[in-house]
Amino acid sequence: MRPIQAAYPAARFRRVRRTDALRRLTQENLLAPGDLIWPLFVRDGVDVVEPIASMPGVARLSVDRVVRAAEEAAELGIPAVCLFPYTAADLRTEDCAEAWNPDNLANRAIRAIKSAVPQIAVMTDVALDPYNINGHDGLVRDGIILNDETVEALVKMALAQAEAGADILGPSDMMDGRIGAMRWALEGAGHKDVAILSYAAKYASAFYGPFRDAVGASGRLVGDKKTYQMNPANSDEALRLIERDLMEGADMVMVKPGMPYLDICRRVKDTFGVPTYAYQVSGEYAMIRGAAERGWINGEAAMMESLMGFKRAGCDGILSYFAPAAARLLSGLT
Repeated sequence: MRPIQAAYPAARFRRVRRTDALRRLTQENLLAPGDLIWPLFVRDGVDVVEPIASMPGVARLSVDRVVRAAEEAAELGIPAVCLFPYTAADLRTEDCAEAWNPDNLANRAIRAIKSAVPQIAVMTDVALDPYNINGHDGLVRDGIILNDETVEALVKMALAQAEAGADILGPSDMMDGRIGAMRWALEGAGHKDVAILSYAAKYASAFYGPFRDAVGASGRLVGDKKTYQMNPANSDEALRLIERDLMEGADMVMVKPGMPYLDICRRVKDTFGVPTYAYQVSGEYAMIRGAAERGWINGEAAMMESLMGFKRAGCDGILSYFAPAAARLLSGLT
């Protein structure tokens, strides 16, 4: 009796790619509006929409306009917005005291959003660069970024943001020990429910340029940030930083930038299994938008492919300037 001859090839992977329905049934990762956090730049004024040249489609917004953006985010199913202030030049000082002013731009925006759209989560940036005359994330003395003195300042900044109603604090400064100090202070001040999403693995990257334009830091930075941000060549160090920040009280962790560091995202999620986020930073956004505007790529397709890459790498959420456009596509609201 002749053996039954198996058809060749027995495994045809194209069978489940043949139609849209089959592709959706076999899709391994899903992207939804609930995976997105929308970064917003806030500035002084009323009814101001100030385009940022290096970030096409992104603008600095006055507080009233930021509230409208938060309302839009809620309507689109985006669960959180993240605020970055464009601080006036005369408020940028060496001691960065404006950072913990209860009525500074960021804190006014927090209160306005929580009053108008209480259901949306407001995330903040905890770092001194928007308030520092020399553009650094920490206090500077004789050209040295001071760690412990900066942590004391960051704690005051964090407490002011929590008092204003922030739901999530995002320490992006990369000073040693700041998560534990903030957590201890928040507990002591009765803000035990305020979450910390630590920028635990933040690299000294060339992809931050347009962001520095957006917050008015371009041209102010004295030196570079390599003494406190991570070396792009390092991977194991990221895991040590994540572990430390979790032990100190971080609820969620961030890898920044995003697309060049998807390997780090995957390692973090596989190792710790904690809520893991990535920031698709300004340079990543600007490259996609710039190429799309020149007709070199399909902008919508590249946007969605890039965001899906974060999900495939294990991210639970993504900070992205594409958030509203992506949410509209995902909801069929083109």
